[in-house]
Amino acid sequence: MNKLIEHSAYRADLTIPSSKSYMQRAVALAILSEGKTILYNPDFSNDSLAVLEIARKLGCSVQNSTDQVSIRTFKSIKETKLSVGEAGLGLRLFTPVCGLFNRDIIIGGYGTLLKRPMDSMEKPLKELGVTISTANGFIPINISGKLVGGNTEIDGSESSQFLTGLLISLPKAENNSVIKVKNLKSIPYVEMTLDIIKKFGGEIENENYEIFKIKGNQKYQGINYTVEGDWSSAASHLVAGAIAGSATIYGLNPASLQADKAILEVLMSCGAHVEIDYKQIKVVKADLQAFKFDASNCPDLFPVLASLASQCKGTSIIKGIKRLAHKESNRALSIQEEFQKLGIKIELKDDYMHITNGKILGGRVWSHKDHRMAMALAICGLVSENAVQVDDADSVSKSYPKFWDHFYMSKQIFL
Repeated sequence: MNKLIEHSAYRADLTIPSSKSYMQRAVALAILSEGKTILYNPDFSNDSLAVLEIARKLGCSVQNSTDQVSIRTFKSIKETKLSVGEAGLGLRLFTPVCGLFNRDIIIGGYGTLLKRPMDSMEKPLKELGVTISTANGFIPINISGKLVGGNTEIDGSESSQFLTGLLISLPKAENNSVIKVKNLKSIPYVEMTLDIIKKFGGEIENENYEIFKIKGNQKYQGINYTVEGDWSSAASHLVAGAIAGSATIYGLNPASLQADKAILEVLMSCGAHVEIDYKQIKVVKADLQAFKFDASNCPDLFPVLASLASQCKGTSIIKGIKRLAHKESNRALSIQEEFQKLGIKIELKDDYMHITNGKILGGRVWSHKDHRMAMALAICGLVSENAVQVDDADSVSKSYPKFWDHFYMSKQIFL
């Protein structure tokens, strides 16, 4: 599916979708809990639907309605061939979870996930009791044996998602465990994980995000849990408001642990008018200046930050491009390639992206089948001299199925 975006003002007044990051964590914990879990304000993006289907196949009763999901655990697995769709978090999270079932399980996926390496999970899981094999480091993943706990060390420089899977799973293992982590990035995502584990009744001792001590044989208890709004989805609308009009977003938690809440810091630093209260976040267009920002802990913001930087006077510098190589696309190269088609100069130097503002000329661009690229390129169309066509625009369904409805609803064509 392709989308055409023409120059226009932007006036968003939206309730944002729920966080797929929190949703997937909550589903994993519900699977491992005693009793029933009810998730209010659930997310139904493609990634979240994929993990709900995994819950069903692992023997849970899952009942959906518009505003809640009920998950009750049972003992018998229905199917052992699972798919996480294109969910990188889902794969890294549910691989350790499946190790608790002591069954031969195959985890696959499709699309961009086929090109994302997963071999870094093999050694730690083997040390913790799981027999695991991959297709030369890629999916599908074959799991057998049982996650019994123990000691292991992992590298957190590329992603914290596998650590999240271990932290959620190991409290249910037979033995105590110690995880040593080197070069951990995305600490806010680990804080999210520890926060929701505690809500389900788990306990983990954290020593400066370098050593995690986990007692085995813990019990999770099903709870009623409300999934908060998604800052990653909100970022696109907030930046669109900052460069082309205004955006008022409801459903966000100003005290959220989500890493992408940092978008507010960037918007304020570059001069956008930002209003924050417990009911809404409002951003209004202003005279924007170049910014410097370290996005190492929130790499998902890179595409939308590129859209923002293109309209900030001067050259903005964003740190953290080493985190982008194994996303849905190699995002650093994808951003550079597509934005230069639109007339924006981008240089990649070591771990930094340098973006010089300029006129967006319009033209045909490609999302690289990356949901965040599609949203960022759509924003550029709002301030483009000529129309911008985004190819493979339906990639937004991975995280935000209603994005295009909300986006076009907010556009206001100049008369």
